[in-house]
Amino acid sequence: MRILERPSPNHDARLADGVVDMLILHYTGMESATAALDRLCSPEAKVSAHYLIDEDGTVWRLVPEERRAWHAGVSSWRGRSDINSASIGIELVNPGHEFGYRPFPEPQMAALEALGRDILPRHPILPWYVLGHSDVAPQRKTDPGELFDWARLARAGIGVWPDSAALPPPAASIAELQEQLAAIGYETPRTGVADAATAQVIAAFQRHFRPSRCDGKADRETRQLIAALAAAMLTS
Repeated sequence: MRILERPSPNHDARLADGVVDMLILHYTGMESATAALDRLCSPEAKVSAHYLIDEDGTVWRLVPEERRAWHAGVSSWRGRSDINSASIGIELVNPGHEFGYRPFPEPQMAALEALGRDILPRHPILPWYVLGHSDVAPQRKTDPGELFDWARLARAGIGVWPDSAALPPPAASIAELQEQLAAIGYETPRTGVADAATAQVIAAFQRHFRPSRCDGKADRETRQLIAALAAAMLTS
């Protein structure tokens, strides 16, 4: 796999123990790859990622993996808040929901699979920790969104996908559902109330694991998938 270099000045030292155990996927949400590269490499923008993958499959390295890129912002997963220190960030060129969201083309997905298989052996990243920006920031972000093929990535050994043929009973209450979402890793209210913040978390879950409908409503299938993944996480 050929990787082109486009160094970004936007990085610093990883904090804590410096262990990288998460892979976070984004879309650029901009109208072109050129615009995205310019922004990710602009000192004024103060954002970056380790890699960017264009729709034609071109891969750019922007920040060395040993450095902390600035891609996740205010985010959380399983109680951890400095996601940037613990993760590799990959940006996928896509105009996003604001500029004409569209499916991620085959060359881009193939390049992502190849890059993922290259990254994972270098770091202790478990399948549970291959996530989207919307997973770690459900109140702020929707990327990479419902058109991203998480199932394909899981089949390639990068991430997880639920077995819809063997789903457990759904949560009987919103309080139980909130506990299950928290067990998976989401920053979730524990109020027992079906509030707007909980709906945002449910929508983030749906974008990743039930993309056919991402309305934030806890229908039976969504609740079963949440229960299945929470049980799998607790026993893994």
